[in-house]
Amino acid sequence: MLWDNHMHSNFSGDSDAEPIDMIKVAKLKRLRGITFTDHLDLDYPKEFGFFDLDLESYYPTQHELALSESNENFTVLTGLEVGIQPHIVDKCREAVNAFPYDFIIGSTHLVDKWDPYFESFWERDSEDILLKRYYECILENITAFTDFDTLGHLDYAFRYAPSEQKKHNTHKPYADIIDAILERIVKLDKSLEINTAAFRKGMNAPNPAPSIIKRYHELGGKLITIGADAHTPSDVAADFNRLPDLLKDCGFREFVVYKNRKPECYPI
Repeated sequence: MLWDNHMHSNFSGDSDAEPIDMIKVAKLKRLRGITFTDHLDLDYPKEFGFFDLDLESYYPTQHELALSESNENFTVLTGLEVGIQPHIVDKCREAVNAFPYDFIIGSTHLVDKWDPYFESFWERDSEDILLKRYYECILENITAFTDFDTLGHLDYAFRYAPSEQKKHNTHKPYADIIDAILERIVKLDKSLEINTAAFRKGMNAPNPAPSIIKRYHELGGKLITIGADAHTPSDVAADFNRLPDLLKDCGFREFVVYKNRKPECYPI
């Protein structure tokens, strides 16, 4: 019984989902538990959207719901997905420690203040240069900020690459910088997130690709988290059926769930 460790509700600027509806679907899908990880993207360009989370109401509201909906067979936890940028790390650190969150995802959504989700990002330079710069930003971000538990959707930018050939070639051309990223999270004893939203975005593998997951294992990585990055109830635990064989082939027999910022192991 798997656990969805990455999902958004109407506390996130890009979701209208009621938290209770996400919980109901998770129970119907017989998950062991879920962790809400609504967006906190400080200093996100206003022309692209609004991602300032209402921190004062988010944790108390979600935690109260978690207490009422959890039982011996199903657990609801509360976390954050933090969009990292080097110039806001002090504010991110303050936000992360403002409440007793269970779990923090560290993600890179912006490349020099541009989001790969939008076409305007891809008009700025060649795909190769932009994608390499994306990975460079991840390394810069996790060097500047370390108060996270798992590295979110490592090859996120490739979901939106205009070229199909580039979309599915997330590792080999960038192997050196990816190794540096993976070595960094292994050294920090952080997890690597396996994010199934990539399947819904037209990719043929999760984020990150299996070759990257294998490389993480080769470099000594032992911790993985699993999440569908759902923004609607229908996407809770989406494509989780694709993961067990894939992850075992990459060398993993367990995934972790963070409770009170501490990892607990569960069999795949």
